[in-house]
Amino acid sequence: MLRMGPLIDPEVLAYAEAHSTAPSEHLAAVDASTREDFSAWGMMVGRQEGRFLELLVFATQATSVLEIGTFTGYSAIAMAAGLPKDGSIISLELDPHHAAALDSLAQLQGPFDLIFIDADKVGYDAYYEASLPKLAPHGLLVADNTLQAGGVLDSVADRHESAAAIRAFNDKLVHDPRVVCVLTTIRDGVTLVRHSG
Repeated sequence: MLRMGPLIDPEVLAYAEAHSTAPSEHLAAVDASTREDFSAWGMMVGRQEGRFLELLVFATQATSVLEIGTFTGYSAIAMAAGLPKDGSIISLELDPHHAAALDSLAQLQGPFDLIFIDADKVGYDAYYEASLPKLAPHGLLVADNTLQAGGVLDSVADRHESAAAIRAFNDKLVHDPRVVCVLTTIRDGVTLVRHSG
């Protein structure tokens, strides 16, 4: 597999983070403990994307948020900061057997003003299909890691399973007449999706 460098120049990322409002003391503590206690700490959304998610929740005036994939809770806490006092977040942490998570998702009523998908990448299509009917008419679905460190690009010949799944997911979204989407280059790719009608 082709090994790619960082998508965003580390110096540019450091500058962007330095010029974004610092996280709360509580989020900084979650960040520090995640980095210390988890070898895969890079799965955490982190400072820039956390603030971006908070601002999406705030700007959309969301009162109900569904998060699929929690990890250590950084993203849920960041999004909660954008909610009004009567707002709520339901966060589903997924195990490797995503069918069980889909059962949990099927039991939720909705509608949700914002749905954030950041779980096992092979399951994205199933999470999307299960959650799209639960998205409020003016809601926003947000999918994380949609660039897979460049693994979705045409130039990658030998892509890993997650990158192949996300590439298929991205191709599906852009051709799905039910939605309008934009794949941004924030961190490892954040795709925003809304209903088309």
